[in-house]
Amino acid sequence: MPDLSPFAITRKWPAQHPQRLQLYSLPTPNGVKVSIMLEETGLPYEAHLVSFESQDQFSPEFIATFPNNKIPAILDPSGPQGHPLALFESGAILIYLAEKTGQFLPSDPAARYETIQWLMFQMGGIGPMFGQLGFFQIFAGKEFEDKRPRDRYATESRRLLGVLNQRLASRAWVMGDNYTVADIAIFPWVRNLIERYQAGELVGIQDFAHVTRALATFMARPAVLRGLAVPTNA
Repeated sequence: MPDLSPFAITRKWPAQHPQRLQLYSLPTPNGVKVSIMLEETGLPYEAHLVSFESQDQFSPEFIATFPNNKIPAILDPSGPQGHPLALFESGAILIYLAEKTGQFLPSDPAARYETIQWLMFQMGGIGPMFGQLGFFQIFAGKEFEDKRPRDRYATESRRLLGVLNQRLASRAWVMGDNYTVADIAIFPWVRNLIERYQAGELVGIQDFAHVTRALATFMARPAVLRGLAVPTNA
């Protein structure tokens, strides 16, 4: 049985199944990227809810293990060379899980780096820009009378959607016929932009038919639907 006691986080969230990968998360666009990946790969895991309302991410136990105090995060009892590994940053986790399972990341070096390129496109562009647009669209920033900040992020979000739409114009998924970590990273954010942030009309989502087509295909995957509900409050 793996010994996870050296990791402080297990004192706040005890592992009921310490042989399984431990997920610490919340159903946010970044959080569900990892739960969807876990559902897609079939890796056994145990999910723990990190509540923002009670500021669990700032608890000493969380920060001692994951110093950036952000979700999602994982603790894999069967990491490299059989040693437990704690990881934060959703992009790094997706790459790790892909390499661990041999799924959703091409083995060909050129295709592998191209996939990682599009994963970074989400990490450095889509996530931050869509997130800022959400702040000015439905969160505290919506009260600002000056709409120039909101419009700035709407313009950049529209540009990013255009890049993605062009990429998808001649292919089913970002990397062609094969579904990869790039899709798992990108489409939860597109969904969130439309549904949670209610910004579809603002960015003119109807102009990006290839994006909405791929999003619908993504949302039809059973593993995606399961992953979107993880972790629960139970």
